[in-house]
Amino acid sequence: MLRELTTFIAVARHGTFAAAGAQIGFTQSAVSAQMQRLEAHLGFALFDRTGRSATLNDAGRRTLELADELIALYARLAEPEGSDERGGTLNVGAIASAHAVLLPDAIAMFRRTLPAWCIRIVPGVSLNLLAQVDAGEMDMAVIIRPPFSMPSELQWRTLVAEPFVLLAPASLKRGEWRELIETQPFIRYDRRSFGGRQVDVFLRRKRIAVHDAIEVDELQGIAQLVARGTGVALVPKSAGIGAWPRGAVALDLGDDTFYREIGLVERARRVPRDAATLLADCIAKAAAHADGASQSAAGKRTTRRKTA
Repeated sequence: MLRELTTFIAVARHGTFAAAGAQIGFTQSAVSAQMQRLEAHLGFALFDRTGRSATLNDAGRRTLELADELIALYARLAEPEGSDERGGTLNVGAIASAHAVLLPDAIAMFRRTLPAWCIRIVPGVSLNLLAQVDAGEMDMAVIIRPPFSMPSELQWRTLVAEPFVLLAPASLKRGEWRELIETQPFIRYDRRSFGGRQVDVFLRRKRIAVHDAIEVDELQGIAQLVARGTGVALVPKSAGIGAWPRGAVALDLGDDTFYREIGLVERARRVPRDAATLLADCIAKAAAHADGASQSAAGKRTTRRKTA
């Protein structure tokens, strides 16, 4: 019944079957079926159901306390005392831009200390990866910081802040960024992503009307579309993207610049120094190194422009 207990914890946290399902990747009917199985197995009701809400009753609150302990104990079965040297598997989620820059150096650093451990990298979008960490299905994930408060059981560590720029076709490199957004076809960073929501909030706050042409979640795809002259886009200047493609230029937003915050989310652990903690520290060190190298390269480019 571990799956049902995990879903029960999500329902208790998010308040409705629909909201819980959205967080853990199940339909509302699937969540409802799991809760019915759990209540039938336990022999008592867990919720006071009123309309769309599902409020824990007294039995549900007692069960929630025990469910949290059971899930934590089950997770610890894979990490018995002294198991670091014998190895195991760590599940790490990561958005696309983290795969090429942060994780290779971090994993190499980690394996020099604990070579017996296997690392499983799970790709995905930030919202889904956050839900998997929250549900205990993943040890940690490198994601974009969500625009809402995270559950208290999760820990957040900022790795890097990436400034947004206006990516435009090279033929428009002398244009003013606001005028280009308002007059050119707009290639929108998918609004379902955390980064895309930031763009949407920025446009509304600045009261900028755009001519939506294309909506894409993949930053490399957006950059290639801009390079082919199909429009302009607000995108984060990410080390994971590398150099912009030929035919595209990045225009600074000046004082209006906003940032996409990339960080590591993980569940709070009772063991202060385990394999997962070591890997998290390695990811943080790799991020600091990559950020430092990126700033150094940017400084050199600025110097070359001034002396040219």
